[in-house]
Amino acid sequence: MFKNIANATQPSYNRIRGIYMKTTSLFKNVPESDIDNLIRTLQGRHITFKKDMTILSNLNNANEVGILVSGLASIIRIDYNGNRTIVSDIKKGDIFGGCFSDYMNEEMSVIADDESEVLFVEYDRLLGSNGKNNIYHVTLIENMIDILMKKINNYNKRIEVLNKRSIRDKLLEFFHMLEKEQSSSTIHLPFNYTVLADYIAVDRSAMMREIKNLKDEEIIKTDNRIITIIYR
Repeated sequence: MFKNIANATQPSYNRIRGIYMKTTSLFKNVPESDIDNLIRTLQGRHITFKKDMTILSNLNNANEVGILVSGLASIIRIDYNGNRTIVSDIKKGDIFGGCFSDYMNEEMSVIADDESEVLFVEYDRLLGSNGKNNIYHVTLIENMIDILMKKINNYNKRIEVLNKRSIRDKLLEFFHMLEKEQSSSTIHLPFNYTVLADYIAVDRSAMMREIKNLKDEEIIKTDNRIITIIYR
């Protein structure tokens, strides 16, 4: 699971105390003063990874929840030719691993982009008898359900995009979804164009040609991953 695990270190609880409540939905409604005791009850493990270390080698098969406490990390995919694609970024407070992944049908890895601290908690301790030893067990379950419901909602949105017949319609449907989510006609793509092509299930070259057509027709403007919707 871990690369160069001997180089990992254990940060103090005091240094990271309270960060989870502010940044992580898993610990929503848990008082800051109780965070440390809750993590100890769940036997959470804090590990620091050096830059370029592998945090998880197979995201979907992980039997733990990972939470990025500090630093930066990326979810990557490596194809059969050894080409590495960054699928998405992981920011402080983000949850990853197993059912919390947005990429259930792909083999993904998590790599540290900088020195990064990660909290790991086993699913069994969140859901099983071990988790019931703390007074916030019900709160954790409610938070996990809320997180999973949001994931399901994201899957349903993707199905709506995939149901569109043409590349143009798929792109515009996705752009309009982001427009609603971000409450702005200038939207930020959550991933790069290679991953966008995978997301809408089309050839990347064909997709880029369609994006060029949309720009030429003054339907959209683009600035790398920033897209402004001009015409509806």
